[in-house]
Parts: sequence; structure tokens; C-alpha cells
Amino acid sequence: MYDIGLVKEILLQIHWSTQTIASRFAPITTPEDFVASEAGREKLDAICMQLIAIGESIKHLDRVTGGKLLSRYPQIEWKRIMGMRDVLSHHYFDIDAEVVYTTCDTHIEKLAETVQRILTDLEED
Repeated sequence: MYDIGLVKEILLQIHWSTQTIASRFAPITTPEDFVASEAGREKLDAICMQLIAIGESIKHLDRVTGGKLLSRYPQIEWKRIMGMRDVLSHHYFDIDAEVVYTTCDTHIEKLAETVQRILTDLEED
């Protein structure tokens, strides 16, 4: 078995990052908003940092749970999140504002809901 306290802490960090992304993404209405101004580029940078943190935390979570926890929640493409972290971290100058926009617009809320579901399930176990 794994350390439930550590798992919850990691999940809470991921959840906090999803909420931070949602807040920073709120004024963004198109991918172009990320590149049209200095303020937009700052938003893109800040959101990318949180996406990196999420990807790294998911990698850590998968390690500490021996790959057993995340597989119970297949509605999230965990490997793609970890892969996005790698791209953002190692190929920063190749970041595609449209991909980041779509991630924020389409996937962050679902990730937050799933993380909350995992936390609830851990409380019930």
C-alpha cells in the first residue's frame, strides 16, 4: 500500500494548480490572446508553469502509488499530461499557444473534477 497522506497532498497540489490555471485562463478567449500582447504572453508563461507542475506531480503520484491509482480513472489521459509536461519543459520555444488554449478550455475542468473524485474516493476507502 502507498502513503495516503502523501497521495492526498499531491492531489491537493494538482487541484490547486487546476484552479490557478482556470483563474489565469478566464480572460483568454482565443489562442491569439496568448500571443497578441505582453500580458497575454505572461498568462501563457504562467499557465505553462502550472501545466508543468501538474505533469510533474502526476508523474510523482504514479510513482508513489506504483501505477495503481491513476489507472482506476481512465477518463483522464494521464500519459498525455505527463508528455505535455515533457514538451513544455524541454521544448519551451516550440510551445503552441493553440494547444495550451485547447488544454485549458477543454481539459482542465475535467482534470479538476477527477482529482476531486479521487480525493473523495480516498476518504471513503
